[in-house]
Amino acid sequence: MSIDTKLLSTLMTSLTEESSDYLLHINNKTFQMTNVDVSHSPTPVNEPTTRGGVYFSDKFAYKMTGVISDLSVIPFLTKKMLGPNTEFGELKITTKINSIFLEIFTNLTNSVQTPNSIELSMIVVKLESV
Repeated sequence: MSIDTKLLSTLMTSLTEESSDYLLHINNKTFQMTNVDVSHSPTPVNEPTTRGGVYFSDKFAYKMTGVISDLSVIPFLTKKMLGPNTEFGELKITTKINSIFLEIFTNLTNSVQTPNSIELSMIVVKLESV
């Protein structure tokens, strides 16, 4: 996986300096994301590997979390989750930072649902300016 480090730096700096809108686009619908965070952290593998023959995992990854308050998103997430589902898909998240429009593509690794929201844990796989 190769991510543009300049764009990534812009994204991570914006998380600490300003409040940007993050929108999840899924099945022709848009959902507002809050409490967005990106970190560079280890993954549970000892060396770069293809996990389950389905997706590639390196020893470190850029992980992203965010909360969605609109629970109508839940049915759309079913086929996007990594794990036993071999037909998962990427999630597309957009934001505007310093007049730069970014598209962030992620793999959904986990979700935690509460009565009022759902928190998504993702791995960033691609970052593009548009």
